[in-house]
Amino acid sequence: MNIKNIIIIGAGNVATHLAITLQKAGYNILQVFSRTEASASTLATRLGCPYTTDIDKVSSEGQLYIVSVKDSALDSLLAPLTRRAPQALFVHTAGSVPMNIWQGQAQRYGVLYPMQTFSKQRPVDFHEVSFFTEANTQDDLKALNGIALSLGSKVYEASSEQRRYLHIAAVFACNFTNHMYAIADHLLSAHGLPFEAMLPLIDETARKVHELSPVSAQTGPAQRYDENVINRHLEMLQSEPRLATIYEQISKDIHEYTSNLKENL
Repeated sequence: MNIKNIIIIGAGNVATHLAITLQKAGYNILQVFSRTEASASTLATRLGCPYTTDIDKVSSEGQLYIVSVKDSALDSLLAPLTRRAPQALFVHTAGSVPMNIWQGQAQRYGVLYPMQTFSKQRPVDFHEVSFFTEANTQDDLKALNGIALSLGSKVYEASSEQRRYLHIAAVFACNFTNHMYAIADHLLSAHGLPFEAMLPLIDETARKVHELSPVSAQTGPAQRYDENVINRHLEMLQSEPRLATIYEQISKDIHEYTSNLKENL
């Protein structure tokens, strides 16, 4: 089935980037739905299409309905949405929600999960995005793969169980890493130093894992377990016990993780 007409359900970070990129790739975005009028209006204006905040007024003309909302909001949308177009293909974009959430609600359904960090204020190059797809039929899986490929993205087929682990791995690799940047920024600014001084180090750390395994790329006092340096750092963090706890636990985990791998070689 040649899919051209798409309804976007949601107007957050993922929905915004995905809708704009789909439109640029030649897809027809018929309508945007969001329960928040300001968000729906903003995205619809950028797309030049109508919007609604009433789920019962979502267009029934879509061939593909892409649902990109908070996980907690999915359940309440499924039944009223799928009734609008029983023959259409329905997908969600969530990493940790199983495909079978659609079972019993839609005839055709799947998942179109773009694994990337999205912020409305930053453009995203979809050539640098990996999509993970799943569908209840091979024809619809092929259609979803084709859509992702048309955006210039890499495509991987993954089961709901695999995608759960993709999502938790992404939390470690992205969200937790970014929180470490926030802590570094706090420590630097408290002592009159600019965060931008960290950027070359951050960039090289990211580049290294394109060529080395993360374990091989690991350096620092925890990796070599330099207790003198670690203890000095913990003393410096005495006034911020929460950060001292984080530092101590991560240092211990790096050392133990590295040691266990060496023992198993």
